[in-house]
This record gives sequence, structure tokens and C-alpha cells, in this order.
Amino acid sequence: MGPDRGITGTGPTEGAVTVGGRQVPAQSGAPDPRDEPIRVLVVDDHALFRRGLEIVLAAEPDIEVVGEAGDGAEAVEAAQDLLPDIVLLDVRMPRRGGIEACTAIKEVAPSARIIMLTMSDDEADLYEAIKAGATGYLLKEISTDEVATAIRAVADGQSQISPSMAAKLLTEFKSMIQRDDERRLVPAPRLTEREIEVLRLVATGKNNRDIAKILFISENTVKNHVRNILEKLQLHSRMEAVVYAVREKILEIH
Repeated sequence: MGPDRGITGTGPTEGAVTVGGRQVPAQSGAPDPRDEPIRVLVVDDHALFRRGLEIVLAAEPDIEVVGEAGDGAEAVEAAQDLLPDIVLLDVRMPRRGGIEACTAIKEVAPSARIIMLTMSDDEADLYEAIKAGATGYLLKEISTDEVATAIRAVADGQSQISPSMAAKLLTEFKSMIQRDDERRLVPAPRLTEREIEVLRLVATGKNNRDIAKILFISENTVKNHVRNILEKLQLHSRMEAVVYAVREKILEIH
């Protein structure tokens, strides 16, 4: 990994929240807190980066950092003990890498949703991370606002992926079609035209709000379509649905 950069704190304003027993200034204009804050576990082998994330997220009243870990092995133990809602997980770490840790965390804390963090959009582990159960895959240099937004979106059941990574993912899908073309044995479930439209937009990294605007429908309608897609395909995440759809030629990427 290169040096830690890209996620930095912003100046405090009035108000404060408590994290780890400390009073930390909260940003003005933050969204109203939920009944229960989103519980986040931060995993990175650089202590300074972990601390930066903790400071940034402490300013969000609806997000609580409940723990941190410095490598994949510690991450699995912490996830089992804390049962967080979201795990921010570095891809490259000593002892146990992010991909292996992702798989293990899904076993010990099945309800946890995992957002992988990487320094480069050339990261070769993108597709492996999705297969391991990751719900998001983001560059570390995203803005502070985007970190909190991604956490909220993933906690709400959406997938998050940086646009440059989405393009790389589609390239991998094309290769996957060629590799798996001869192994198609079972007819794929039939999706409606609207469900295919939604799936195409999901494949480009669009979130529910963007999809709703493009298709002139409500966000709740988008959520219903995504839920129906997952039920028909018997899958667990939006990213898995896109992988399956491309492989089975439900969705063609040109």
C-alpha cells in the first residue's frame, strides 16, 4: 500500500457527539440521527488512517465507530465480538488480507455489510471482493462526505462502488462471459423489462436515487424492483445480481 491520504477531517462547529467516551465536535448540517446509529468497525494497517476515519465519522451523529483493527486477523475477532453493521476494510493488510478477512467476517457476522477500501482503481481484487461478499468497493481518496454517504447507503441495503471501479468491473464481466459460456446448464429466471432496466443502471454504479430520477419512478419503487430481482435470482446483493445477470446473458454489456 502507498501512504495514507485522501480522507481528512473538517473543522468542527457547534454541537458534539460521543465516541469511545470522548466528546467530539459534530458538523453542522448533518442528517438527523436514526433511532440507533450505524455501528462501524474500521480496519486498516495504518493507525493514522484509522484515526482519520474515526475523527471524520465522529462528526456524523447517525454513525458510531464501535471498534478498530490493524489487520485481517484482528478484524475477524473484532467483528465476531462487536457484530457491527458496517465494516470498512482495507484490501491490502498483513497477516490476513482484506479478501480473506471479508469471507471470514461474513461467516462470523453474517449481518455485517463490508465496504472494501483501496488506494488504486487498478486494484486487481475487485471481483474477488464481490465474490467474498463485499457490498462496496471505494477508493481511499474519496471525500469525507462520500465516506459517510457510502456507509448510509450500504446500511440501507445499496451497493457502493467508485465509478472508475465500476468500469473495471464491467470489463471483468465481459471476460467472465467468455470463460463461463460453455458452463451454462440451467435456464435463468425471467426478469421483467423494467427489472432489466434497473439492473443495467445498477451495473453502472447508479444508486437508488439516481435510478429513480432516470426512470421517473420513486425510490421505493426502485427498492422493490431490486428486491424482486434478488428474490428471482436467489442472490443476496446488487453486485451479485449484476455478476449473475451478465454471466447468464440476462444483461449484455457492450
